[in-house]
Amino acid sequence: MSLGRLDSWKQQYYSTSGVVVGYALCSSLLAIINKYAITKFNYPGLLTALQYLTSALGVYVLGKLGILHHDPFTVPTAKKFFPAALVFYLAIFTNTNLLRHANVDTFIVFRSLTPLLVALADTAFRGQPCPSNLTFLSLLLILASAVGYVATDSGFTLTAYSWAFAYLITITTEMVYIKHMVMNLGLNTWGFVLYNNLLSLMMAPFFWFLTGENVQVLAALRSGIFDPAAFYAVSLSCLFGLLISFFGFAARRAVSATAFTVTGVVNKFLTVAINVLIWDKHASPVGLVCLLFTIVGGVLYQQSVTGPVSAPAQPKQLDIENNKGGGIGGGGGGDDDDFAGESDGMGKLISR
Repeated sequence: MSLGRLDSWKQQYYSTSGVVVGYALCSSLLAIINKYAITKFNYPGLLTALQYLTSALGVYVLGKLGILHHDPFTVPTAKKFFPAALVFYLAIFTNTNLLRHANVDTFIVFRSLTPLLVALADTAFRGQPCPSNLTFLSLLLILASAVGYVATDSGFTLTAYSWAFAYLITITTEMVYIKHMVMNLGLNTWGFVLYNNLLSLMMAPFFWFLTGENVQVLAALRSGIFDPAAFYAVSLSCLFGLLISFFGFAARRAVSATAFTVTGVVNKFLTVAINVLIWDKHASPVGLVCLLFTIVGGVLYQQSVTGPVSAPAQPKQLDIENNKGGGIGGGGGGDDDDFAGESDGMGKLISR
């Protein structure tokens, strides 16, 4: 191997490694950062609006700088995309409130249940074939582990689990509906991120008034209770929401689908490990075992729905495959599979 070729290989190796490590860190830390942010800044509607603003503005500025390309924002396309953005907003809204009232482990368990509901919805409403035996067994393992987690959850509250079930329903609806919408509109990845976050930002004020959060925020502003810790927590959450969009998209392009899926699985274990180490907002030992089994079930599910490697996809196909949102505030190439057998995360055909 010539010296020039060796240097080129090293450069590509370190570039790919950096992207994958960046995605892994962002993905594994994001749920914990969002949980921390909502404990310090107890205004879920305003928090998600700030995240939408960061992601939309980030895509717009990076587009102007020529770092990325996104579809232009037009009113006709926005009208067509609005129903998908509404479903996306509701998924994020329930996600944030779930993290507000429950721990990160509960979030992961309910997130891992989505393949079961998506499989049922695909079969019932989209005419997809019934799951294979291995897929069915992996879904049963996820379901049984989730039931075991709930049964041993000492932090069970009606409010937390009401938001958990609301999140499960909205995120499943989003996965099925947005997949249909993305395939028909044909937006590229960053165009999807821009439309998703910008339209969600426009909807935010309506939900502020609907939930009465605007009154709480105004009262907090008058009393001056916003502290530096809340500012840093919110800033960190917004930053990571944008970073996971970039790293998720870049990692998907840099490595194979299998490697990206493995990274997504490892991320969940890292999230659990970090969550246990840094604070006491986590499940009991039995609950953690059940949680780990839901992740194992997700691994088996992912293996059962992954077909044989085919010819490389064309650029347009790659754009369609990557058209998803990410993170709590919506990013664009985020939290990959989240065991829904799809690409990205929140918007993730979400997973993620």
